Amino acid sequence: MPRPRKCRKVCRLPVYNEFLPADKVADNVIVLTVDEYEAVRLIDMEGFSQEDCASYMQVARTTAQRIYNSARKKLAEVLVTGSALRIEGGDYRLCDGKEKHCGCGGCQRHRKICNSEEQGE
Repeated sequence: MPRPRKCRKVCRLPVYNEFLPADKVADNVIVLTVDEYEAVRLIDMEGFSQEDCASYMQVARTTAQRIYNSARKKLAEVLVTGSALRIEGGDYRLCDGKEKHCGCGGCQRHRKICNSEEQGE
């Protein structure tokens, strides 16, 4: 019996979850999972290392690396073939904001906490 998959912690759901080529109707739709989206956001946009990303998402570094590599392959396929991209599904749980500070850079709950700490409140 395989081990159950561990849910990955995700800061927030994407604002936009579907992307289509501008000049044609896409024949193929590539699905990027929410946890893959979060790995790309943390590593490429927020500048996290794979180790920091793994720690934030509460998974092993090798798992974070596998998630990130899968996301990069899908994004490359979308760009090269002009496929549509949809972000949905995956094994994740949304950040509940109960940590003092998570360093995720985007969770509204944590931004409010961090801003009040910086202002000495």
